Amino acid sequence: MSDFSLADWRLERRLDPRAATRFIALSVAAASAVIVCSTLFVAAGASPWEAFAALLKGSFGSLRATGETMVKATPLIFTGLAACVAFRARLWNIGAEGQVFAGAMFAFWLQHNMVGFPAVVQIPTIIFGGIVGGALYAGLAGILKTRFSVDEVISTVMLNYIIVFILSLLLLRGPWSEAGGFFEQTAKVDPGAIFPVLFSGTRLHAGFLLALAAAWLVHLLLTRTPIGYEIKAAGSNIRALAVQGTNTRRLILVVMLISGALAGLAGITEVYGVHYRVKAGAIAGYGYSGIIVAILGQLHPLGVVIASVLFGALLNGATLMQIKTGVPSALIYAIQAILLLFFLAGWAACNFRLRRVSHV
Repeated sequence: MSDFSLADWRLERRLDPRAATRFIALSVAAASAVIVCSTLFVAAGASPWEAFAALLKGSFGSLRATGETMVKATPLIFTGLAACVAFRARLWNIGAEGQVFAGAMFAFWLQHNMVGFPAVVQIPTIIFGGIVGGALYAGLAGILKTRFSVDEVISTVMLNYIIVFILSLLLLRGPWSEAGGFFEQTAKVDPGAIFPVLFSGTRLHAGFLLALAAAWLVHLLLTRTPIGYEIKAAGSNIRALAVQGTNTRRLILVVMLISGALAGLAGITEVYGVHYRVKAGAIAGYGYSGIIVAILGQLHPLGVVIASVLFGALLNGATLMQIKTGVPSALIYAIQAILLLFFLAGWAACNFRLRRVSHV
């Protein structure tokens, strides 16, 4: 019997991994994530089977639970798509968080001046405001990059903090603060501005359909349009794209505008579909979560939708899991991180293989 030696093996990149290889790698990643999560449940003093059962029931056990899962997935779809478009062009837009705020704030400013108008007027105005507000705020980072060579990671992160402070000024005894209120929030919006509910007995609103439409449009943009080709080419080698005659500065600005517009829509769906008022705590965190969703979805619109629903299910089922088993709902964030790490490892593993080296 020949001795085993690592020197006899070499790690090689697969040029075109097969679908079966990807399926096996992701199945192993999912199974490994379940095992690690089960260990966490045991450490928390709960039965893994009961914890997973409660998590599933809390997420999809009824029409109301399913609707609530989709409600939580809606803003994640928008911010995931925002990151997807930017990252495809290798633009590291970390500012979806601030662009969510900007979209919600600009839409509220427009709608606040239209109180009393019918819903057919107010709702399109809100959607327009969310798109424009998010796009303009992301476009600011795009201008800083194209005109002044400011790294987009730095500019978008700084802009995240700036917009939050601006909102605090408006809400803390400012012009938008609720009369007689004690919290940093606006008064409730006009009933004519609220997104209609899709199913009675749930909070699932029309913003979810808007998110699905956005995912379909992004897919068409990336696969069926010239700018989609340019985005893909920029992600491969933006310098080569410039040599071919493409105006890369214009492309960077357009990508940032599209990314910001998508993030801005996340803000309006939370304000006008769930909370019915602007407050920082209601729309915070979705921009950063969208980055995780985009990576988990492999920067593909359909993958973003699936990952968003998965994360929405985890967030929604966490409450029932805590009630039934005593496992802290905050453990869900650790589970999200575990899923991300194992799936990333699975995707990376299927792109490589071990090949035995023959010695002559």
